Order: sequence, then structure tokens, then C-alpha cells
Amino acid sequence: MSINDNGIGPKRRVVGASYGMRDWLAQRVTAVIMVLYTATLVLAFLTGQNFTYEGWAGLFAQQWFKLVTAVTLIGLFYHAWVGMRDVWMDYVRAVGLRLTLQIATIAWLIGCAVWSIQIIWSV
Repeated sequence: MSINDNGIGPKRRVVGASYGMRDWLAQRVTAVIMVLYTATLVLAFLTGQNFTYEGWAGLFAQQWFKLVTAVTLIGLFYHAWVGMRDVWMDYVRAVGLRLTLQIATIAWLIGCAVWSIQIIWSV
């Protein structure tokens, strides 16, 4: 038996879903988007003078801010999906239960995304 017959060594076969680097990068990019949005909110708060509901509604009424908020929310939900999917894959061994939990997570996140975008665009 040679070193390559058992899959160990320099020519071993690597198997798996092959999405690790893409999801790692997506987690980082969405985290940066959320940090930039948070910094924008903090800056708006520190430089704002109208700390009433009308003042915040005025900020969120601007089209560019609605778009930035929507992009951030979509990033947040994708970030949450990648994290929860990894948790389900790492800790739930039963395939049927894992699939059910993943589908429930997707449904919940899509519902939250639709609801939050509806709220943002209603201001």
C-alpha cells in the first residue's frame, strides 16, 4: 500500500462542500458593512440636534439612508444565515432534523428581511 492509497499525504483527496472560503469572506464583508452602518448611526447621533421621533424619522426618510439600511439588513440576515447554518451542520447530526432547522432558519430570516424592509420603506 502506498502513501496515496489511504488518502493521507501530499496528494490526499479533499472533500467537502467547498464553500468555506466564500462564506468566511462573506462573514467578513457583511461584518464590515454592519460596522460602517453603526458608525454612520453614531455619527448621525453625535452630530444631530433633533433627538425626537421626527428627527430620526427625517433621517430614515432620506432615500439614500433607506437604501443603506436595507443593504445593511440584508447583510445582517446573510451573516446570520451563514453562522446558523454552520451551527446546525456542526452540532446536529440527524440529517432530517438538521434540514428542518435549516429550512426554519431560512424561512425566519426571509420573513424578518421582508418585514424590516417594509418597515424601512414605510417611513
